[in-house]
Amino acid sequence: MRTGIGSVEPVWPDVRRIAVLRGGGLGDLVFAMPAFEALDAAYPDAEIVLLGVPGFAELLADRPGPVDRVVTLPPAKGVYEVDGPCDWDGFARAVGPIDLGVQLHGGGRNSNPFLLRLAPRWTVGACTPDAAELTRWLPYRYYQNEVMRALEIVGLAGAAPVSVVPRLAVTPRDLANAAAALDGLPEPLLTIHPGATDPRRRWPAERFAEIAAAVAAGGAGVAVVGSPAERDLVGKVAALAGAPSVWPLADLDLAGLCGVLAASRVVLANDSGPRHIAEAVGTATVGVFWLGNALNAGSLGRGNHRVLLSWTTRCPECGVDCTREDVPRCEHDVSFVAGVPVADAMREVVDLLD
Repeated sequence: MRTGIGSVEPVWPDVRRIAVLRGGGLGDLVFAMPAFEALDAAYPDAEIVLLGVPGFAELLADRPGPVDRVVTLPPAKGVYEVDGPCDWDGFARAVGPIDLGVQLHGGGRNSNPFLLRLAPRWTVGACTPDAAELTRWLPYRYYQNEVMRALEIVGLAGAAPVSVVPRLAVTPRDLANAAAALDGLPEPLLTIHPGATDPRRRWPAERFAEIAAAVAAGGAGVAVVGSPAERDLVGKVAALAGAPSVWPLADLDLAGLCGVLAASRVVLANDSGPRHIAEAVGTATVGVFWLGNALNAGSLGRGNHRVLLSWTTRCPECGVDCTREDVPRCEHDVSFVAGVPVADAMREVVDLLD
C-alpha cells in the first residue's frame, strides 16, 4: 500500500518485542519519534525497546511516549564508538529475544550486522550496497529528511505514519527544574543554543550575542544553553551580549533543558539537538542550517519554525565540494554557516517573539 512516503507492507504476526537501533545525538532520537509512534500503533501489544546511547535513557526516563525502555549500546564500531569493554552477552540478555529488529542507524554497513547478531525473526532498515541485507530493506541515500527516512523504514514492517512531526511530552519535573533555573529572568524568553557537534554547523558566537543583546534591550529575557562541554561557548555568548538579562545556563540536566525549551517563546539555534527538542516540545524555533543539513533535518513547516539557509557548497578553506557523498570530508572545521546574515535571524526572532 502506498502512503506518499513509501510502501506500507503487511505486519508480521505474533510480534511481542521490537528492538529499534538508533544511536547518535539527541536530535537523531527526536527524528525517530514519529517512527516509534507508528510502530506502537501497528503493534500495540509489543514492547518497544530502543537500543541507544545513555543520553537517550536520561531524556526518556519517566516521559510518556511509545518507547517502553532503553538499553544502552555496548561499544561497537560505527554504532557506538566509545572506549571500554564490550559486554555483548550482558547487552543481549538485557534486550531479550527479538521478534522485529528495526535499523534506523544509517546505511547498515556496521549497524545491520550489529542488529542481525541479536537474531531477530524479521528485520527492516536501510542498506548501502556493501551492507548485509535485511528481511525488508530500502536503498540508503544520504540526502533524505531523517523523519521521512525513519517512517519509510518502519512502513516496511507495516507501520503506517501516525504523525510526521516529532513530539516529546513535557513533564512536571521538566517544568520544575526550568522554573528554578529561570527564576528572576524577564519574559518573554528567548533561548539560544550556540553549539553543535560538528563545528561546521556553528554560527559565530558574536552573531548570537548580537541578537541576545538586542532582544534583552527590548525587555525580554535570554537564556543561553549548552552542555557542560559547551560551557566556555555559552559563557562567551553571554559575556559578549553584556546584558544582565542574558543568562548562561550550561549546567542543566536534560529535564531542565526540556523545561527551559518548553518555557521559551522562541529558540534560536544551530542545527543541533536542543533545537530539535524545542520543536518537539512545541516551541517556535529559528534554525541556522547548512543547505545539506536542512535537507536532512530542517523543519517541515514555516509558521512556527524558520529555517535560515547557508548556500555554501565548497569548503571556505580548501574549496573542496562539500555536497558530494563520494568526496572524502576535508580536514577543515571552519563554519559553513557564517554567511547567514544577522539581520535575517533578527527579523525571524522578532517576528516570532511578537
